[in-house]
Amino acid sequence: MFRICFTISLLLTAFTSFASHIVGGEMIYEYLNPGSAANTQKYRVTLLLYRDEHCTMCAPMPEDVYIGIFNNDDGSKVGDGSVPYWDVNKSSENSVPVGSLPPCITNAPNLDYHVATYSFVVDLANNKTGYTAAFQTCCRVNPLANVFNIPNAGATGATYTATIPGVDQLSTGTNSSPKFNMGVSIICSNKPFTLDFSAKDVDGDDLVYSFCDAYGGGPSENAANISPAAPPYRAVPYINGFTGDQPLGSKATINSKTGIISGTAPDVGEYVVCVCISEFRAGKLIGTHRKDFIVNVNNCDFAGAQLQPSYINCNDFNYTFQNLNPSPLNKTYLWNFGDNTTSTDPTPSHTYANAGVYEVKLVINKAQDCSDSTTSNIKVYPGFSPGFTTSGICINKTTQFKDTTKSVYGTVNYWSWVLGDPTSTTNTSALQNPTHSYSASGTKNIQFIVGDSKGCLDTINRDVIIVDKPTINVGFKDTLICIGDQVQLQANGTGTFTWTPQTAITGGNTATPTVHPTVTTSYIVQLNDDGCINNDTVKVNVVSTVALKAMADTTICAGDPVLLGAVTNGFKYVWTPNETLDNSTSLNPVAKPSTTTTYQIRSFIGGCSSTDNVTIRTVPYPVANAGLDTVTCYGNTAQLHGSIIGSSFSWGSAAGLTNANTLSPTATAASTASYVLFAMDTLGCPKPGIDSVLVTVLPKIQAFAGRDTTVVAGQSLQFSATGGTSYLWNPATSLSNPAIPNPVGVYDGSFDNITYRVYIANDYGCTDSASVRVKIFKTEPQVFVPTAFTPNGDGKNDVFRPIAAGISRIDYFKVYNRWGQLVFSTTINELGWDGKINGADQPSGVYVWLVKGVDFAGKQFSAKGTVTLIR
Repeated sequence: MFRICFTISLLLTAFTSFASHIVGGEMIYEYLNPGSAANTQKYRVTLLLYRDEHCTMCAPMPEDVYIGIFNNDDGSKVGDGSVPYWDVNKSSENSVPVGSLPPCITNAPNLDYHVATYSFVVDLANNKTGYTAAFQTCCRVNPLANVFNIPNAGATGATYTATIPGVDQLSTGTNSSPKFNMGVSIICSNKPFTLDFSAKDVDGDDLVYSFCDAYGGGPSENAANISPAAPPYRAVPYINGFTGDQPLGSKATINSKTGIISGTAPDVGEYVVCVCISEFRAGKLIGTHRKDFIVNVNNCDFAGAQLQPSYINCNDFNYTFQNLNPSPLNKTYLWNFGDNTTSTDPTPSHTYANAGVYEVKLVINKAQDCSDSTTSNIKVYPGFSPGFTTSGICINKTTQFKDTTKSVYGTVNYWSWVLGDPTSTTNTSALQNPTHSYSASGTKNIQFIVGDSKGCLDTINRDVIIVDKPTINVGFKDTLICIGDQVQLQANGTGTFTWTPQTAITGGNTATPTVHPTVTTSYIVQLNDDGCINNDTVKVNVVSTVALKAMADTTICAGDPVLLGAVTNGFKYVWTPNETLDNSTSLNPVAKPSTTTTYQIRSFIGGCSSTDNVTIRTVPYPVANAGLDTVTCYGNTAQLHGSIIGSSFSWGSAAGLTNANTLSPTATAASTASYVLFAMDTLGCPKPGIDSVLVTVLPKIQAFAGRDTTVVAGQSLQFSATGGTSYLWNPATSLSNPAIPNPVGVYDGSFDNITYRVYIANDYGCTDSASVRVKIFKTEPQVFVPTAFTPNGDGKNDVFRPIAAGISRIDYFKVYNRWGQLVFSTTINELGWDGKINGADQPSGVYVWLVKGVDFAGKQFSAKGTVTLIR
C-alpha cells in the first residue's frame, strides 16, 4: 500500500509558529541498480516538502534536512557514516501548479505554494521486510479544523515516510514507489470540489487509493535538525467529528481507482488529509506510501450545477430535486426529468407516470454568463415494502426470522441481518430467513438491511425480547358458576395450549376452552412455544345457591336520594320496582322514592338466583316559613313574622335580631340583610326545613332646603328643596305653596329675616327635614362690601367677603393689588379673601375689587370699589 497524507488548510488561517512553515510532504524512492556490494540494491530517496508562500511570518524552506532509514527486520538505523541519518541538501525549489478557477467565482483565493526537493542515493542490503525512510517535523499550521493542534508538541507535527519492500513483499524483481501528481485546486466552503490525488507508477503496478490516518511528528522547533524516530508512528488526534477515514467529513469521498477526491467541501478551515495508496503486483500487496499537504478551503462562491451521482425512489412516483450547489449566483434553472417534462423551479417536485430509469439534467443560467449543466440517473421503482417477523422467543431455543419484504418491480435478493447477540459467532447472517439461538434473555436489537434487484435498499431496526419462558396471560384468575352451567376460559400467548384436567372440558387444546365442572376445579394451562414452557392456573368455583343479603331498612327525608346495596356472590342483579332507580341492574343503584317503598333485589350466578328486600321509609321535611320580605326606613326596625310545621326552630343568625328565640323577632340593620329560619322535627327526617326573609333597608334621606340667602323686599325668591317625593314647608309665611319642593317667596319688608324648615318624605313614608334662613333688605338689589379688613387671626374682620342682597347669582368677585395682579376671585356669596397669595401674607395697602352678578328679577348687576388691608 502506497500512502499519501495531505493537509488541506482554509485560507483565513494564520500560522502560529515560526517553524510551522511546512504544509505538506511526500517521500518517494526510485530503484537504480544493484548496489556496490553483494546482496545490496541502490535507491534514490527523495523528499518533497511544500510551503505556503503567503505565510510571511514563517521560516523559509530548510536548506538541508535529516532523513532516517530504518531496517524493518529489527528496527535498527541505517546511517550515513558516523551519524544515524542522512543530512540532505535542498537541490531545487519550484512553484506548485494551481488548478483553474471555476467560472464566475467570487472572493477567489490566490494560492501560491512552493515544493522543495531533497535527494540522496543509498545502498541497502537485501532483507525480509524492507526499510522505512522517514522525515519528521515538529509542527503543523495552527489552528486546524479537523486535528487537535498543540504548538511545539510532537502529536501534531508531521512524519513523511516511504516503505521500501523486502523479499517477503517482493520475492522477485525490483520496485520504485508511485509518485503523486503535483498540483492544488481551488476549494470553496460548502461547494462541490475536486482534488486530484492520482499517482503514476513506473512499474505499472495496480494502485488502490483510500483515506487513512495522518502521522504526528517530532519534538523539535527546527525542522532541519530533527533526528527522525523509528517506526511505528502515531496518528494525529482528530477532532470535531472528523477521522482519518473522513478527513473532510461525510460529504467528501475518494475514488479508490483514480485517486480523485470529490464531494461537498466542509466549512472554512484547515484540514489534514492523508491519502494511502495500496500497491499490488500480481494480486499481492507489495508496498504502502503516504503524502501530507495543506490546501486552502476558502470563503468563496461560484455558480454551478451539481446533482448526486444517482437517485432512487422506492416509495412512490414522486421525487423532489435540488441543486447541490446553492450559490446565489445561480439565477435560472432548467430541469429535464427524462420523461419529456421540464421545470424552471429551483427545487421542483416531479411525479413520474411509470416505473423505470430516467436521466435527469439540470442547466443553470442557460444562455447567460456562468452557465453550467450536469446529469444524473434516477430509478423509480415504488412498492418496495421491507419487513420481517419472528417466532420463538426463549433462550437456548431456535428463534426464526422470516423476511416479509415485498417488491412490486424487482426481486428481493439482498439480506443482511445483525441479530443483537454480539458475543455470538452467528450474530450476522446473509440468509433470507435465518435462525438463531440466544444464550441470555433480554432485549435484542435486530438490524435488518434488505434490497432488491432494482437497487432499492432499506433498513429496519426492531427490538425482540428473549425470555426464559414464554409470556402467557389468562383472562381471569378465578370465576364462579352455578352447578350445571358452563364458562369459557381465556388465555393468550404464542405457541400451543394444553389444559388439565381434561374432565368437563371442551377444546382442551385451544386458548379458549369451555368447562362445566360440577365441583370447584382449578384448571392448569400450559403454553408450549417450540419447547419453551410456561404455566398458569384458572380456578372455577362451583356453587348450588346464590348468597344474598340486602341492606337494612332505613328512613329518609321525602324526595332525597338514597344509595341501595347488598352483599352477594352473584354476577348479575335486578332491582324492582325500577321507576325510581337510576340503574336497576347495578348492585348499588340510587333510589329516589316519593313515598315509602320496598325494593327487591334478585342476584344471579348463571342459572341460579336469590332475592331479598329492603324498605325505604320516607318522612316529610319540616316546614319553615320566614314570612314575607319587607322594607324599612334607614334607622328603623322591622318586625319579622315566621311560622313552622315541626317541633323546633332557630334563626340562622341572631345578629341584629331582638327576641331571636321567638318566631316574631325584631330586626335592626344598617343595610339590607337576609334572615334564615330553620325548622326541625322528631318524625325521622334528620334534615331541617329552611326559608329566608329579606329585609330591605332604604337609603337615608338626604334632605336639603337650599343655602341661606338674602333678598330685597318686594323681590321674588325661588326655593328648591331635594331628597324625597313629598315636601311641606313650615311656616308657610310668604310662600306661594308650602306643599311643593320649589315654592316662591315674596316679602313686604315687615320683618327682616325668617327661617323655614321643610319636611321631606319618600314613597315608603321615610322622613327627614332641613332648614334655610332668609334675610330681607329694604333696598335695591346690592352687594355689600366692607371698606377695610384686618387679617390678623383674631377672629374679627379677618376676611374680606361680598354679601349679596337680592342677588341670585354672582358671576365673579375679583380683587387686584396696586400692580393689577389678581389676588383673589370667587363666584360664591360670602366667600372671601384672607389677605394671602399662595399662603404668603400680602402687604398693607389699598386693593381694588370688582363684582358682577344677576338679581332675582334677571337683571344684570355690577359694582366696583376699594378696600384697605390693615396689618
